[in-house]
Amino acid sequence: MTSEALLQAIRLAQAGDWQAAHEIAQADPGADAAWVHAWLHRLEGDPANAGYWYRRAGRSPGQGSVAEEGAAIARALGG
Repeated sequence: MTSEALLQAIRLAQAGDWQAAHEIAQADPGADAAWVHAWLHRLEGDPANAGYWYRRAGRSPGQGSVAEEGAAIARALGG
């Protein structure tokens, strides 16, 4: 999956379409998608599930606000 698809997932989640964003992240087995997936579960308020996906991504759990983390992930993906 491309970074553009993952950026689209972030945009969808920011616009309130968590389910569509989750489907995109879930379809990609890569580490970047796992990072987006972790952020989505953090956004959902499910820290245990988020923790699993942060580990899969090889990342530390997000610090600060969920909005700040979403923007940081987008920047890291080239958005």
